[in-house]
Amino acid sequence: MNDFLQALKQPEYIHVLLNPLPVYGTAMGVLALIVALIFRSRGGQGIALVIIAVGCLSVWPVSEYGEKAADRVQSLSNSDGQKWLQEHNHRVDAVSWIFYVNAAISVAGLIALWKFPKLSAWLMLLALLAGLASLAAGGWISQAGGKIRHTEFRTGPPPEPAPEH
Repeated sequence: MNDFLQALKQPEYIHVLLNPLPVYGTAMGVLALIVALIFRSRGGQGIALVIIAVGCLSVWPVSEYGEKAADRVQSLSNSDGQKWLQEHNHRVDAVSWIFYVNAAISVAGLIALWKFPKLSAWLMLLALLAGLASLAAGGWISQAGGKIRHTEFRTGPPPEPAPEH
């Protein structure tokens, strides 16, 4: 137990522990929303929107711990892994906003379920589409992240670093 408690003090460990949440949480919410829409369950739709919002908002702590861990992970990685780390960070910066927009749409959908039922159908569809976009973004980010330390996932040369702004 002491080893586990010590690991919780390492940002790279917390990042690895949390990093599936944005994708898995959002995926479960999207699946729940599809089922709730098929069965026309307002309660199910509300639960699905909460799951999507939580999944999408979990991108914030994942990103924070990833940033805190970057120096240590870079020092532990070979040159190809370092390039994948740069690509991973670039992808996070490029598309993580999609998760926040999805969370906002999901919260708006929750409010609409309660206050504006006629608008809620459109927001459900928008939340579903944003959820699919979030899943695509999360998969794209994760694809580069997995290649940082897992050489078995590397099928080609690492990407060239993205130009700085």
